[in-house]
Amino acid sequence: MLAAEEGLVDIKYLDEAGFCLWSPVSYSYSPIGEQKRLEQTLTRHGRRISILGLWQPGEAFEYALSQGGFKGPSYIQVMDWVAQKAAQTLAETGRITVVVQDNGSLHKSRLVQQQWPRWQEQGLFIFFLPPYCSEMNPIETQWRQLKCHEIAGQMFDNEYDLAMTVIDGMEARSKAGNYQLERFMFKCA
Repeated sequence: MLAAEEGLVDIKYLDEAGFCLWSPVSYSYSPIGEQKRLEQTLTRHGRRISILGLWQPGEAFEYALSQGGFKGPSYIQVMDWVAQKAAQTLAETGRITVVVQDNGSLHKSRLVQQQWPRWQEQGLFIFFLPPYCSEMNPIETQWRQLKCHEIAGQMFDNEYDLAMTVIDGMEARSKAGNYQLERFMFKCA
């Protein structure tokens, strides 16, 4: 952390979060004598929208959205994008980029491990948090804020509306936090 504060390295915190068509009901109130009421959509089932984000506190937030969850190939595509940016940072400033992440099986899969040497050549290094210590990852606070302040209590008819709300929420948070926001777009066949 000190090296990042001194501008010697760029540290980015990576994590995945998910959103469902029906958000969990959080704190609510109703006038005295009236029953609480929450409008619901007709469709309760649908695929979740997953977000894979990299948070560089106070500086930038990079993310990608996926219907369902992230698998090895989609994770690698995002990390290749991050590695390209790391290579540019290394060439321009001499700073390496360190991605801090949890010990998810996806992050340590054989397919992903095969990419590590290539990413290191580009100036991107991976650091793993201790097992079961997600509270040590500052991006968790960002997910909580997004879910509580931008998504909470909303119901969605389809995954597209949910994804657009997540994108709008990310944009609102970046404006409020005054940091750069960039979204990775997967190529469609």
